[in-house]
Amino acid sequence: MADTKFCSYCGAPLINKNIQGIERLACSTDTCEYVFWDNPLPVLTAIIEHEGNILLARNKAWPEKMFGLITGFLEKGETPEQGLAREVKEETGLESQSMDFVGLYPFLQRNQILIAYHVVATGTICMGDELAEIKPVPYHKLKPWSFGTGLALQDWLSTKKESGGGAPGDQDHTA
Repeated sequence: MADTKFCSYCGAPLINKNIQGIERLACSTDTCEYVFWDNPLPVLTAIIEHEGNILLARNKAWPEKMFGLITGFLEKGETPEQGLAREVKEETGLESQSMDFVGLYPFLQRNQILIAYHVVATGTICMGDELAEIKPVPYHKLKPWSFGTGLALQDWLSTKKESGGGAPGDQDHTA
C-alpha cells in the first residue's frame, strides 16, 4: 500500500507529517486527522504435510527452481485457521485435517507478518490457478531458506529433530 496518495476519509492528498516522532503519510487538511499507518498485512503460511511429505510449491511468476510454502492473505471475517484451510484447499485441492501453530514471523521486506501453521492434509492434489508446480519432499531432505517462510520451516524442522524425527545431518540435502 506504499502507493497510497489520498486520504481514505476525505479524499485530500496525503503529505508527510511527523506523527509521534515518525514520518508518516497523513491527510493534508487541518480538519481531518487521518494517518496512513501502513500496518503490516497478516499472511498465512502452511507447512503442508501430505502422505508423509511436505509440499513445496512454485508460483507461476517464480523462476523454475524456486519453491516455497503455500501462503495467502487472511480475509475479513476469518480466523487464521479458517483462512489457512481455505488457502490449502484453493491452492492444492487438499482438505486440512489438523493444524498446529508454528509461530509468527515478521517479513519486513514485504511489510507482512507471517502466521505459520503445520497442516496435515488429505485428498488428491489438484493445483490452483496461481501455481506452476507442487513438489512433495520428505521432511528430512528439506533445507530451509533464511528469510520469510523459510524461518517457519526451520523452526518446525527443529521440533522434528527434538522429537527424534530426523538426524542432524539430514538437513544438508536440498529439496
